[in-house]
Amino acid sequence: MSILKPYSFYRKDSIEHRANDLLRRMHKTGNFAPKWPFDASLVADFLDLGVVWDYIPPDAEGAIAARILPTERLIEINEETLDKPQGFQESTLAHEIGHWVLHINQDEADGVVKQLELDLGNYGKPKESEEPFVCRGAGSSKIDSIEWQAQYFAGCLLMPKSILEEKRQGRDLTKWSNLYKIKDELGVSISNLTYRLQEFGWISIPKGSRTIYRGPAEVKGQTQLFG
Repeated sequence: MSILKPYSFYRKDSIEHRANDLLRRMHKTGNFAPKWPFDASLVADFLDLGVVWDYIPPDAEGAIAARILPTERLIEINEETLDKPQGFQESTLAHEIGHWVLHINQDEADGVVKQLELDLGNYGKPKESEEPFVCRGAGSSKIDSIEWQAQYFAGCLLMPKSILEEKRQGRDLTKWSNLYKIKDELGVSISNLTYRLQEFGWISIPKGSRTIYRGPAEVKGQTQLFG
């Protein structure tokens, strides 16, 4: 069996359920109960995943933003992202956690680790399934889908609907000043926040516009669809 799961299509509600289940399990503990602004490294600790920031050189296919070494239970994030805003860094780490939850066969990865510890078999040359799970830009429809799944998971993890419900109380979401305050309180990027709010149909922002409308994307009789 491969360390990487076979490709599967996940619906949005299924991805959100997995993210919420992870948060619920964390809430049941004393040391790992999530707080906002969100610290995604707390989730990595809860899942017993190491996180390191290091230079990841590009390969023949281009730049590598981050990668997972499944048999080492390790997430590597390209240190070139350190000059990005904190919200971008949290999103990157949450994205990689999404890959771990959705796309890595964790039992198989743990099994390989145990075999390595016992020095069983020939591990002089890594098997394909033991190579890093690389996170890069889109390149095919399947890669597009896998990357979208991980990013949607990240949004659900960093911005649960229940938390957004609390943050929106008494605030006019059509004012950018209020959205930036919510962004800071959640520890996310403004682009991820506005995407999430539009997912719920609470606001709509026409493409190329800075005007925010209440409700789903119906502006001046023209319906706009958001991914």
